[in-house]
Amino acid sequence: MKRLAVLVSGRGSNFEAIARNIREGRLEAEIAAVVANNPESPALQTAAALGLRAISLPSKGIETDTYARMVVETLAPLSIDLIILAGFMRRVGEPLLEAYPRRILNIHPSLLPAFPGLHVQQQALDYGVKFSGCTVHFVDAGLDTGPIIQQAVVPVLPGDNADTLAARILVEEHKIYTEAIAMVLSGKL
Repeated sequence: MKRLAVLVSGRGSNFEAIARNIREGRLEAEIAAVVANNPESPALQTAAALGLRAISLPSKGIETDTYARMVVETLAPLSIDLIILAGFMRRVGEPLLEAYPRRILNIHPSLLPAFPGLHVQQQALDYGVKFSGCTVHFVDAGLDTGPIIQQAVVPVLPGDNADTLAARILVEEHKIYTEAIAMVLSGKL
C-alpha cells in the first residue's frame, strides 16, 4: 500500500476529501502522517479524530530550507511514497524537493499557468476571465510552476465574487486531487 504524507496549514478540506476517498475505496493508499506547520490547524484535530498520525511542526520564524530539512527528518522513518500539499501555505524548500523528487503534489485554485500565488479568484475576476478552475501539479522550486497533472474548469458566473467562485472551484478540487494522486501512484503518468 502506497503511503502518503499530507502537509497542511489550515482547515484541510482537501485532506478530508482524500481521506474520505481512501475510506470509500476510491484511492488505494494510506495516509501515514498529517503534518501541519500551523499548530492551530483544524486539520490536526481532524487527523487525530480519524486515527491518523497528526504532527504539529511549527514553521513560524524558520527559514524555508531549514524547515524543509525538519520535514524531511520527520518523514524519513515513515517510508513516504508521495507528499500531498493540501492548503500548505509555505514554499517547499530544496531539501524536501531533493528528498522527494517528482513525489510532491499540490493543488492550486486556478488554471495554471494563469494566476499563480495568492488571491487567485480575485485576480481572475479582476482580469475578466470567463472560466477559472483548479490545477494539480508536481511541485518544483518555482511558485506554482511545476508540471501539470490534471485540471478542472469552472465557469465564472455573472455576479460571482471571490468567495462564490472559490466555493465552486473547491468542489472540483475535492474530485480531481484524488484522481491525480491515483494517476501518479499507478505509475501510468
